[in-house]
Amino acid sequence: MRVAVTTDLPAPIERCYEFVTDPSRLQEWVTVHERVLEAPPRPLRAGAEMVQQLRVAGRPVVVRWRATKVEPPTLVEWEGTGPLHARARVIYRFSPNASGGTHFDYVNEYELPGGPLGRLAGKTVAMLARREAETSLERLRRLLKTAT
Repeated sequence: MRVAVTTDLPAPIERCYEFVTDPSRLQEWVTVHERVLEAPPRPLRAGAEMVQQLRVAGRPVVVRWRATKVEPPTLVEWEGTGPLHARARVIYRFSPNASGGTHFDYVNEYELPGGPLGRLAGKTVAMLARREAETSLERLRRLLKTAT
């Protein structure tokens, strides 16, 4: 399954990159985030690991993330594993926009456990994941607007 959402953020690219890649700020904008159990060292580098607890469908879910690509201030890719061998890849891509802010592309690709049943449930999960992503990015946009 794949969820892709794009927005324009009202802050320069370096500020957006720093905010989004700071694990201590996740609770401010990521709607499904509960807490960071293990934070990566700063500045973020490829190979860094983070353990995050999310709340998905009302249940706590622990995901172990590994930063696979880190190209400040334009790109971060994370690969994650969760319960029952669930796998995910999240991509944050930043580029300057014409207004002096930042164009932000968010992509979440994931495989649910359960074979055919997991794929069937994936369509419903994808709708919910898209809604959560859109809400998260709107929170991020508002936070960066008030902070600048």
